Amino acid sequence: MSKTRSAALGMFLFALPQALVGQTRRPITFESFLGMQMVGDPQVSPDGNTVAFTVAVPSLQDNRNISRIWVVPSHGGAPRPLTSGPGSDFAPRWAADGSLGFISTRKGGAQVWRVALEGGAPEQLTTLETGVNDFRFLVDGKTLLATSDVKWPPTQEIDRRNGTFPTQAKIWTDLFYRSWNDWRVGTRSHLLRVDLADKSIKDLTPFDHDTPPLDLGGADLALSPEGGLVALVYNPDDQPALSTNNDVWLMRTDGSGLNQITTRKGNDHSPAFSSDGRWIAYLSMETPGFEADRTQLTLYDRASRQHRSLTGDWDVSVQSFAWTPDSRALVVEVEERGAHNLYRIAVAGGKPAPLVSGGLNSAPRVTPDGRGLVYLHQTATKPNEVWTAGLDGSGAHPLTALNAPALAGLDLAPLEPFGFVGAAGDSVHGWLLKPPGFEPGRKYPLVYLVHGGPQGAWLDSWSPRWNYHMFASQGYVVAAVNFHGSTGYGQHFTNSITHHWGDLPFEDLMKGLDRVAQLPFVDSTRMGAAGASYGGYMIYWMEGHTDRFRTLIAHDGVFNPSSMVGSTEELWFPGWEFGPGGVTNPETRKLLEKWSPASYTDQWKTPMLVVHGQQDMRVDLSEGLQAFTALKQRGLAGKFLYFPDEGHWVLRPRNRRLWWDTMLDWLDQYLKPKGATGTP
Repeated sequence: MSKTRSAALGMFLFALPQALVGQTRRPITFESFLGMQMVGDPQVSPDGNTVAFTVAVPSLQDNRNISRIWVVPSHGGAPRPLTSGPGSDFAPRWAADGSLGFISTRKGGAQVWRVALEGGAPEQLTTLETGVNDFRFLVDGKTLLATSDVKWPPTQEIDRRNGTFPTQAKIWTDLFYRSWNDWRVGTRSHLLRVDLADKSIKDLTPFDHDTPPLDLGGADLALSPEGGLVALVYNPDDQPALSTNNDVWLMRTDGSGLNQITTRKGNDHSPAFSSDGRWIAYLSMETPGFEADRTQLTLYDRASRQHRSLTGDWDVSVQSFAWTPDSRALVVEVEERGAHNLYRIAVAGGKPAPLVSGGLNSAPRVTPDGRGLVYLHQTATKPNEVWTAGLDGSGAHPLTALNAPALAGLDLAPLEPFGFVGAAGDSVHGWLLKPPGFEPGRKYPLVYLVHGGPQGAWLDSWSPRWNYHMFASQGYVVAAVNFHGSTGYGQHFTNSITHHWGDLPFEDLMKGLDRVAQLPFVDSTRMGAAGASYGGYMIYWMEGHTDRFRTLIAHDGVFNPSSMVGSTEELWFPGWEFGPGGVTNPETRKLLEKWSPASYTDQWKTPMLVVHGQQDMRVDLSEGLQAFTALKQRGLAGKFLYFPDEGHWVLRPRNRRLWWDTMLDWLDQYLKPKGATGTP
C-alpha cells in the first residue's frame, strides 16, 4: 500500500464511530507503542496553502528515531512524505520562493538541503564542517543564517599539547563545560552567514558566548520582515552556569550593529518580529537565577524602545506564541491545570480570548491570510497530529491522522481528573487512569507516578517516555498528582517547592495516595511508586519516610543533594532551590542536608529498582550508584539498570524496550500474585 493511500485510510479510521472499532480493542504493547509516529514542527508555506511538518518513527533496527519531512494541504487533503533516503530529515523551513529547506543527516553530517514542493531529488546547500543546528533563509533566497557548534577558541590548548598525536582528553578552566548529555569543552554555538553561491561562511557572533544559549531558550532566531535584521539570544555573563540572564539582541544580517534590547537579569528569549516590523515580541522571566519563573509575553516597541508586558496581570506562563499577519494580535500557548491551551491576545491589551482548550495544544502558527490557525494537538490517548482551526477557534479539526490505524485497535481510556485538599490547605489536582477492560467490581494494583522538574506537571498528553497507558496496559490503575511546585496552577503554587523539597510535595503525595487508595477498585495492599529526576529524588525520600509501597522505582534521581550540587552542570538550579554557594555556604549546606534522602537511609525498607544513565550530566550517575549501595547495605532487594549510552532520558529504541521490560517486570514481581501476568 502506498503511503498516500495509507494516510487516507488513517483519515477514514480516525472518523469511525467508536462502537465499530471498540469490540476488537486490546491493551497497548511495547511494539504498538514504539510504532507510533511522532508528528512535530509544523511550518506554513508563504502562500498559506501547505503545511510542512516532521514525522519521526523509532527504529529498533537502526536504534534511533528516523525523521522525514511531510506536507499536507492547509485546507484539507491527504498528507504525503516529501523526503526519503538515508539519514534523518528535520527542521523544515520555507524560502520566500516556496521551496522548502530542511536539515538532513543523509550526507556529511547535519546539513541544510532544499527540495521542491513537487518532490524530486533534494539539493545540498551547506557543507559546514561542524554541521547545522538550525537555520533561516534570508529574503533573497541566496543566503541563509545557520547556527552551528563551532570550535572555540579556534586554537586550543589540547591541540597545542597533543600536536599530531591526539587523545580524548579534555581541558577546561570555566564552568558549564557540559550540558545535559553533551560535552561543551572547546565548543560554542555560533550564528553563521552562508552565501549559497560561493559557499562563503562568516561567523556573525565571533565571541565567547553560545548563540543561541545552551539552556533556557526557545525559538531564538528571528528575521525582520524586510530581511535586513536578525534578532538573536545569548547570555552575556562570564559564568552562564550560574546565571539565567539570557538577553535578546539585534544585529544586521551582515553581522554589524549588534545592539542589546533587553537588559534585566531574568531569562529573555524567543524573539519574533511583527509583520509590520514595529514590534518585537519575546518571552521573559523577571527573577534572576530562577528557571521556572512565570514566563510573560513582552512587547518591545522599536521606535520608542519601550518594553510592555502583555500578560503581566495573567497568572500563567506563556509557552510559545505567534503573530497575526495584521500585527494587531498574537496567539499564545499557556499551561493551565494539566493542559496547554491557546488564546488570542490583542496588542492593545485586554482580556485574552480562548481559542482551543483541552489536551496539549502547541506550536501555533497563523496562516498568511490571517484567517486560520495551524497547531499540534495531543492527549493521553492520541499522539501529536497537525490540527487547524479558525482564528477565532471555530471549526477545529485534524489535518493529519497518521496514528489513527494503530490507535483504532487499542483500548486507551481517557485520563480522569481528581482533586483533594493538600498541604497548606491548597487545592491539589491529579490524574487517574483505569486499565484496559476495567471491571468496577474488581480490585487492581496501583502505580503512583511522580513527575520531575520539580517545576513540571503531569499533562493530558501522550508521552513517548513515561506513558500512562504503558503502565495501565499491564493491569494497573495509574495515578499522577501535580503536587506543590507543579506548573499550570499559578506561580505561587510553582514557587512553593523552593527550599521545601521534602515537606509540601511529600504531604501532597501522601494525601493524594489516601484519596486514591480509598477508591473501591484500588487494592491498597499492592501499591508501587515510580519517578524520574526530581521524581527519582522523591522516590528516595519516600523510601525513608513511608512504608506504604511494596516497591519503588527511581530513575536518574537525586540521592544526595550535597554531592549533586558539585557535579551538576547548571548551578543556577541548586543555587535557587537550596541557596547560593553549594556546600561552601554553611546555610545552604544545612538545607541540602535537611532535604537529603541520604540522611534517612537507616529507615529504608522497601525493594527498589534504580535506573541511571552514564551520560546524565544534570544528575550525575554517582547519585544512582550511592542509592544502590545504600540499598544493598541495608540488605534490601534491589536492581540497578545502567545505560552507558543514555543521558537524563532513555531515547534509543532498544534501550527504551529494555527500560519498559525491566520496569514492568519489577512492578509485576511485587504487585501481582505469584504467576500472574498482564491484566489481572
